[in-house]
Amino acid sequence: MAELKIGRIVLGVCQTNCYFVYEEGKNGVIVFDPADKGGYIYDKLQEKGFTVEAILLTHGHFDHIWGVEELKERSGAKVYAYEEEKEVCERAEVNYSENAGRSCEVKADIYVKDGEEISAAGMTCRLIATPGHTKGSCCYYFEADKILLSGDTLFQESVGRTDLPTGSMSALVHSVREKLLPLPEEVKVFPGHGEATSIGHEKKYNPFL
Repeated sequence: MAELKIGRIVLGVCQTNCYFVYEEGKNGVIVFDPADKGGYIYDKLQEKGFTVEAILLTHGHFDHIWGVEELKERSGAKVYAYEEEKEVCERAEVNYSENAGRSCEVKADIYVKDGEEISAAGMTCRLIATPGHTKGSCCYYFEADKILLSGDTLFQESVGRTDLPTGSMSALVHSVREKLLPLPEEVKVFPGHGEATSIGHEKKYNPFL
């Protein structure tokens, strides 16, 4: 099996991490959370010879979805999101884009269930529902490679904010403790903002847990 590689483009006023995951030596990529510049992401990946095969959303907040429509239009890739995040993605007043000055509503092509696997570009990840940051926040886990895309659920020594619509701190802490911390300690965590960490590091040093 080819080794998975992860690229990162940091974009927008919120310094959102847009990740692209690919197998070494292959051209297909999965893009996670295309932030606010879908066309820019598409062009940068094209320059590197990559083809966008799927767009996966960890949640529907404005700073993670503003780039979806343009990236989808230019790449032809389908958009995936957790089924419980449908309202957040599809209502500008709930995903806070209306308040952020650029109203945006996104309809995923495929709404995925908790625990369901998604396969694209020869790679497979599993959706882990982690409500709390929003009611339908989720993470994506590449089990064989021990890679977790955590969105705004788990950060390096922190967790996501819960003061926006549908957020709940008690739900978020429960999600992390019950769904993420049981993963192997060597799992590398790639969050929606800031630098990468690991499950083992967060078990030891995250003051919220």
